[in-house]
Amino acid sequence: MTTEETLAQWNQQYDAVVQRLKAGVGVGLANPADLAGLSGMQQMQAMLEGRLPYPHIADTLDFSLVEIGEGRAIFQGQPQLKHYNPLGTVHGGWYATLLDSALGCAVHTVMPVGRAYTTAELGVNIVRAASFKSGPLRAIGTVVHAGRQLATAEARIVGPDGKLYAHATTTCLVFEVPSK
Repeated sequence: MTTEETLAQWNQQYDAVVQRLKAGVGVGLANPADLAGLSGMQQMQAMLEGRLPYPHIADTLDFSLVEIGEGRAIFQGQPQLKHYNPLGTVHGGWYATLLDSALGCAVHTVMPVGRAYTTAELGVNIVRAASFKSGPLRAIGTVVHAGRQLATAEARIVGPDGKLYAHATTTCLVFEVPSK
C-alpha cells in the first residue's frame, strides 16, 4: 500500500471512530457500575462503540483510540500548534501521552473481569520531530507480558510512511478491583 493509500485509510477510520464516539455517550468518565462484570476488552469495545464515554484527554490532545485487539491498541493523533512548547516544537508530553495511552489500553485489553492496572513506569524515546505539518501519526501499543501482578508493553509512534517518531515501554502494576 502506498503512503497516500495508508493515509486515506487512516483518516477514514479515524473519522468514523470519532463520529461514533461523539454520537454515543460522548466524552466523560465511565460509571463504575457500567464497568462491573466486563473484561478490559469488553470495556474497550463498549467505548469504541459509543456505549461508554471516551476520555477528556482525547479532546485535549487531539487523538483517539481507533482500533483494539487482544493485547493491542492503536491511537491516532495529529500534533497541533497548541501542543508546542516555548521552543517551538511539539512538547514531549504529547508524545508521552499518546504512547502511554496506547500502552495502557493494550494492557487494558488483557485484563480479566475484576482486575485493573496502573502505570508504574514509563520510558519514552523521541527519535524524530513531529510538527503540525506532519499529519496524522499512530501509536501502536502491544503487550509483551501480562501476569497476575505485573504487565509490560511496548509502543511505537509511526507515520503513514512507516517512519518512526518515538517508542516507549511501560511496566504496569496489576491488581484486583476493590468491591464496594
